[in-house]
Amino acid sequence: MFWARMVALMVENNITANRWIYGLAYFGVMALLTLLYVMPIELWPSRIPGPDLLICVTFAWVLRRPQYVPTLLVAAVIFVTDVLFLRPLGLWTALVVVAIEFLRVRESGLREQGFAVEWATVSALLLAITIANRLILTVFLVDQTGIGLMILQLLVTILAYPLVVLLSRFAFSVNKMTPRDTDARGRPR
Repeated sequence: MFWARMVALMVENNITANRWIYGLAYFGVMALLTLLYVMPIELWPSRIPGPDLLICVTFAWVLRRPQYVPTLLVAAVIFVTDVLFLRPLGLWTALVVVAIEFLRVRESGLREQGFAVEWATVSALLLAITIANRLILTVFLVDQTGIGLMILQLLVTILAYPLVVLLSRFAFSVNKMTPRDTDARGRPR
């Protein structure tokens, strides 16, 4: 009995430690990407906008290990990028939070599907939040970039998603959950 409780406690502490470690890793990746975006260097050719790697990483990690990416952490990170990138405060943050909660609810169903379904879901969600952002900014008469540039960035972001998933999997070991990683109700442990 005593040994069973000790093993259960060690496993529980390991799960909590993993959540903290991966939460810090997510924060570190977001900080590095944000730093790369604000540095005065060109990462992409000047005619092609770069992908939104912050959103790609967030969506990939939420679909693989939702317990590693708490909603408040995502909201804080994206809000800071709203401030740094001079976007309307909170709009993009709210849209991203709605999107990750949408993905979080569907994670268990998407876990059993192939990557093509996941990629299509993420692509449709990226399109939806981009259009919602554009419509809200239009209603409030906020100056925006051209629609062609917005569509090009959306396409580049969608094409970058599989590469981000591969990098997350092989560099950070953020894999899809298996049945042994979930409890009886299918929730992450």
